[in-house]
Amino acid sequence: MLKMLLDPMGGIVLTNDGHAILREIEVAHPAAKSMIELSRTQDEEVGDGTTTVIILAGEILAQALPQLERNIHPVVIISAFKRALADALSIIEDISLPVDIDDDEAMYSLISSSIGTKFVSRWSQLMCSLALKAVRIVSHDMGGGRKEVDIKRYARVEKIPGGEIEDSCVLDGVMLNKDITHPKMRRRIENPRIVLLDCPLEYKKGESQTNIEISKEEDWNRILQIEEEQVKRMCDAILAVKPDLVITEKGVSDLAQHFLVKNNVTALRRVRKTDNNRIARATGATIVNRVEDLQDSDVGTACGLFEISKIGDEYFTFLTRCRTPKACTILLRGPSKDILNEIERNLHDAMGVARNVLFHPRLCPGGGATEMAVSVRLAQRAKTVEGVQQWPYRAVAEAIEVIPRTLIQNSGNSPIRVLTQLRAKHVEGGFEGRGGSSWGIDGDAGKVVDMKTYGVWEPEAVKLQSIKTAVESACLLLRVDDICGAKSAKQAGGNVGGGGGGDD
Repeated sequence: MLKMLLDPMGGIVLTNDGHAILREIEVAHPAAKSMIELSRTQDEEVGDGTTTVIILAGEILAQALPQLERNIHPVVIISAFKRALADALSIIEDISLPVDIDDDEAMYSLISSSIGTKFVSRWSQLMCSLALKAVRIVSHDMGGGRKEVDIKRYARVEKIPGGEIEDSCVLDGVMLNKDITHPKMRRRIENPRIVLLDCPLEYKKGESQTNIEISKEEDWNRILQIEEEQVKRMCDAILAVKPDLVITEKGVSDLAQHFLVKNNVTALRRVRKTDNNRIARATGATIVNRVEDLQDSDVGTACGLFEISKIGDEYFTFLTRCRTPKACTILLRGPSKDILNEIERNLHDAMGVARNVLFHPRLCPGGGATEMAVSVRLAQRAKTVEGVQQWPYRAVAEAIEVIPRTLIQNSGNSPIRVLTQLRAKHVEGGFEGRGGSSWGIDGDAGKVVDMKTYGVWEPEAVKLQSIKTAVESACLLLRVDDICGAKSAKQAGGNVGGGGGGDD
């Protein structure tokens, strides 16, 4: 189900993404704050599974309470939890399967299972192709077998209200919300030579405060002339490399525009630094800080088409048809701003999943199957744990069942009956022989189904990260035996306003 959140400014957020909800709500309790931090960590690390982490950590803590009531010391509980965690990770490793990252079908089924419960599930084929294409464009071989997939920096999402969701696409290049600076400049150039600057094309004023005293009228004209010469020198340095398009992060003076128009060069000004970096990646240009240092090798020639077109009532600049673009823009269209924001959040999850699989090409069965397999096997292994540690160890096994149980509840079915069926399937599934069972929950009907035939898979990285984060945070909170409020400034008696500062 979706949640509608109202922020103090009167804006609304429509989402069922766990991280987006937790990010927006106000929380006072310190333990709850540390739980919210979990979802942020999970989001930054793997980009998916934020709700799983919170549910799991909460359940592990709930299961730890009876252990504490049995007078088992927190240190003993924590060491049992750590042991269970190590075993759980090895079980996940055991039931996961390798995947071919170049097989589009396999990747699509993987990404669609990540957004199956989200708002965009109706357009899952479109979203999968957008996410996969974007991630493949920005993945970059660093050499030495290392890969870099920087979605945050190089895959920008541009949301333009209007049109249909089906009109969304991934551009093989960059799009900016900019128009040209002068009406006579060209609005469409094929195979442009592009120069990227990080300096203003206008008269440079003195660094510090500068005063000039003038006694004669000619001196005033001379000052204006010097300014003009300075701008002309800059433009000549740029025109020497014969560009078709000049993009700068700073301003462009009227005079500079005049020189550029005269030489049939198009200019864009005040482009964001992040956008400029993306253009540099896509077109192969180098960003230059001083016009005097401009060389032929700094000019970008990898872009096939520059054009400005109007979408809605705004002008947008497109730099597309790039050869090997290492940056891209995802253009999202949709009925309203709120829906576009939710689509963007879902797309972020989908790209996170695609990125994880590029790094760790292994899959686990979804639909609560992995969690159930871990739970059943941990319960079996708990019998071999000696002493009092057996109780907390078993508690982790029970806690992990919360994921399939939640899925059954969401579908409106009876958790106890279906969970018992699922557990039976996993016990039958054999422990060593068949490499684990892939039976899980069908989220719509609430029935037990085989995830292999259903084609619901999740990246192993997400599973590993969510169990690690949940258990580690539960251990952290178990180490807390008291919450003390720091003294407020009044109690401390310190002069907060003054310079001397009391003991606050």
